[in-house]
Amino acid sequence: MAFLPFFGVAFAGLVVASMAWGRTVNYELGTVLSGIMTTFGFEQDLARKTQFVLELRLWRALTTAGVGAALAYSGALLQGVFRNGLAAPSVIGVTAGASLGAALTIMALGGFLPSMAFASGFEFSTFGILMASFLGSFLSVLAVVLLASERGRVSISSLLLTGIAVNACIAGLLSAAQAYALKDYEVSKAIFAWTFGNLDDKTSMHGILIWLAVGCGVIAIPRLAIELDLFAGGEDDARSLGVPTGKTKMLAISVAALMAATAVAVAGQIAFVGLVVPHLVRSVFGASHRQLLPLSIMGGALFLTGAECLQIAILKDSALRPGVLMSLVGGPFFLLLLSRRKGAIQSW
Repeated sequence: MAFLPFFGVAFAGLVVASMAWGRTVNYELGTVLSGIMTTFGFEQDLARKTQFVLELRLWRALTTAGVGAALAYSGALLQGVFRNGLAAPSVIGVTAGASLGAALTIMALGGFLPSMAFASGFEFSTFGILMASFLGSFLSVLAVVLLASERGRVSISSLLLTGIAVNACIAGLLSAAQAYALKDYEVSKAIFAWTFGNLDDKTSMHGILIWLAVGCGVIAIPRLAIELDLFAGGEDDARSLGVPTGKTKMLAISVAALMAATAVAVAGQIAFVGLVVPHLVRSVFGASHRQLLPLSIMGGALFLTGAECLQIAILKDSALRPGVLMSLVGGPFFLLLLSRRKGAIQSW
């Protein structure tokens, strides 16, 4: 792809900047490069404390990029399936459903749900949270699709209203879980932190897990890109051209749910990345999914990593949680999209 070299250079620059600029101490370029080499076993000449900090920042940057890529890819898929530029994991309940699944799993692992047969003292498991997040996200998007569909079609109004309703229901359940968990400070803190997103203290396991999920999702691009382009003309036209619309929907929604669920399992709830990035990519490079899907993955990685790097460099210890930051960016962006669709909204 022609844009791959640009992505590689920009991504490498952001990773280096993320390692150089921190909340407490900044490092020179040479020290950062030595830290990267040492991490992968090529050098051993840095102080242990410095190397430890640089490794934490490296895996934090790689995990942040993977989360951004997964969320943007999820949003691009959902927008293609629904033929609706307002669809996104956070808008139609996918992210909230994943968060609820993660919260219930944290409570179960913390001993609040003994009926789920978790052993006493079992440590919080990223993989267990991942499975529950996937189930929660898939059930939430399935509920939105079933409730908003009429004869196989999903309108903008029904999608948004159903998404709002599902989000409200999930928010109520999540609030109930948080209230019930208040008796245990650590469990309550873990659930509460999940709702704001958390990209600190990430390890190689988190980075490998999120990029492994993205890699699995990339495999589906050749299978989905052409079909989603044909979806743009309507499902009837796509079906007449030989597209298995049911299987295509299920595959796209499953991959989108996997992306959102893995991102939530690794970093908590971070909204609006899946809404903003595909729109920016589409406005610059066009609507063809053969370019939109891979470029959304690249753009999501750059967008979230760049935003986190910039705010940490400027705000230091006052840096916002990623979920809060993306809400401040994505909320106005969502309102802007709605204002541009006034004609369609007034006809609902």
